[in-house]
This record gives sequence, C-alpha cells and structure tokens, in this order.
Amino acid sequence: MKLASLMLACLLSFILSFNAYAAIDVYDFDSPQQEAQYRGLIEELRCPKCQNQNLAGSDAPIAQDLKQKTYDMIKEGRSDAEIRAYMQERYGDFITYKPPVRPSTWILWFFPPLLLIALIIGWFWQSKRSQRVARGESAVNIDSSAALSAAEKAELDRLLSRSNAKSEAVITSTEDKK
Repeated sequence: MKLASLMLACLLSFILSFNAYAAIDVYDFDSPQQEAQYRGLIEELRCPKCQNQNLAGSDAPIAQDLKQKTYDMIKEGRSDAEIRAYMQERYGDFITYKPPVRPSTWILWFFPPLLLIALIIGWFWQSKRSQRVARGESAVNIDSSAALSAAEKAELDRLLSRSNAKSEAVITSTEDKK
C-alpha cells in the first residue's frame, strides 16, 4: 500500500512539473504577416515592470497580459499605430523605446546632441588656445596706443635696476661662499 501511494505521489509531482513547462506562450495566427506584426510589436514595447526589458524578453505577469492584449488586437485587425496608441494611452510614453517628440520629451531628443556639440566646440577652442600658447602668442592683445608715460617708464627702469642689483648681489655672495 505504501509503495502504491509513493508511486502515486511521484506520478502527481511529475504531472504538476510537466504543467509548469507548458506555460510557454503559443499563439495561433491567421497569417505569417500577423505573426511578424506581433513579434515586431513585442520587441518594440517595453515592460512597465521590468523597465529596461521588452515584452518579448519579460516573464512578468503584466508583460504576459500585454502580450495577450497585443495578440487580441492583432487578431481584431488593428494596425501597429493603433496598438501603440492604445498602449501609450494606458501606460504612457515609457512603454515605447521611441517616445514621440513633444515638449515634455524635448530633453530626451535634443539635450544629448546639444551637449555633444558643446563638448566638440569646447575641445576645439581649448586645442586652438593651447596651440597659441605653444607658439608664444598671447591671448591678450596689447594696444600700442596705450604706451607708458615718461613717469611710468622711469619707475619701471628704477624697479628693474633695483631687481638687477639684488640678483647681482645674490650671485656675488654665493660666489664668495665658494
């Protein structure tokens, strides 16, 4: 009797585990075009729960429901645009990997190219500036009409002569130490 109940338990567990593998989605389509439409849509639409996975690759319950809804709508003869509009109406622009261009999504569409352009301009500006510095050109242009006055020239000469005298004194003092 125990052997029979053990065999029944094994058979029951085998049947239950076999049913678990039967959860693979199998849809019957009227034409290969409908199947291609279905495959394209579930590859394009994003799972709301998984967030960065499409419906085709997601096993989340909501993804299963959305796949079934997509299949039902295809069987009804709806177009891709109608199915996308239905999904976007219920789940927002996040459901698609290609959000529409509107004021709320401008940052997604226009910020990356503008940032790239700004970085390229900055790189060119920096390289030109470093080339000028390497050649000895100064970025500051001196206006020749703003020459020093006689008093300023005298003060400059006095400061330079004092600086030269100090440097000569340092040189001679180090030579004396040798």
